[in-house]
Amino acid sequence: MEQIIVEAAPRDSRGKNAARRLRVIGTVPAVLYGGKSGPKALQVNTKHVSAILRSATGHNTILTVKTEGGEDFAIVKEYQVDPVKGTLLHVDLLRVAMDVRMRVKVPVHTFGEPQGVKLQGGVFEIVTREIEIECLPADIPTEFKVDISNLMMGMQIHASDIPLDPEKMKLMTDPLRVLAHVVALRVEEEKAPEAVAGDAAAAPAEPEVIKKGKKDEEGEDGEAAAPAEKEKKK
Repeated sequence: MEQIIVEAAPRDSRGKNAARRLRVIGTVPAVLYGGKSGPKALQVNTKHVSAILRSATGHNTILTVKTEGGEDFAIVKEYQVDPVKGTLLHVDLLRVAMDVRMRVKVPVHTFGEPQGVKLQGGVFEIVTREIEIECLPADIPTEFKVDISNLMMGMQIHASDIPLDPEKMKLMTDPLRVLAHVVALRVEEEKAPEAVAGDAAAAPAEPEVIKKGKKDEEGEDGEAAAPAEKEKKK
C-alpha cells in the first residue's frame, strides 16, 4: 500500500475568524480523533487534502497524519465544502488501526448497455450508488464494477450481487437493497375519444342568463318616472 503522508500542525485558535486566517495561508482546520488517544485540533494543507479527496480512493484513502508528536493512520471521516466556491472548509480525520476491521462505504459503478434498454425500450435507473462493507484498512477497495449488459426489463441488481471476497470483506448493506434496475418508460397515456366526450358531458353547463320580466322593467321605470308625473300635475 502506498504511503500518503499529510503534514499537520497543532491548532490553538478556535472560531470563524481563526478559521478564515488559516484558509488565507493555504491551510484548513482539522480534527483528528478516534482510537485510544484523545482528539487533536490540527491544521492541514488545503491543496494536499483536496487532491486526496479527488483521487480514486477518495475519502477511503489511508493517510499517515504526521505531527510533532508522531504519526497516526487515518481516513477522512467527514469534510465540509463551501457551497459556492467549492473550496474545502473543514476536515474530520478518524484514526484507524491497520489490524482492526472497519466499516466503510464504497462506490458502485456500472458498465455496459442493458438489453432491456437496447431491445425492449426500457429505462436504466441507478437507485443506490454505494454499499457498505467491513474489512481491514488495507483491503478497502477503490470501487466495485458491475456489468449490466444482461439486464432485461424488470430485472434488478441487488447489493448481494456485488462480488466480494468473503475472506476479506463482509457486506453490511441490506443484501436485498436495489442498486439499479431497468423499468418501463413512464408515458402519460392520451385520453380515448370516448373519455374526452364523457368529460365534456360531465362538465357543468354554463348558467343561463335570466332576463328580467316586464314587471321588473316597469317597476324600475316607474320609480324613475314618478317624479316626472308629479311635475306635470304641478
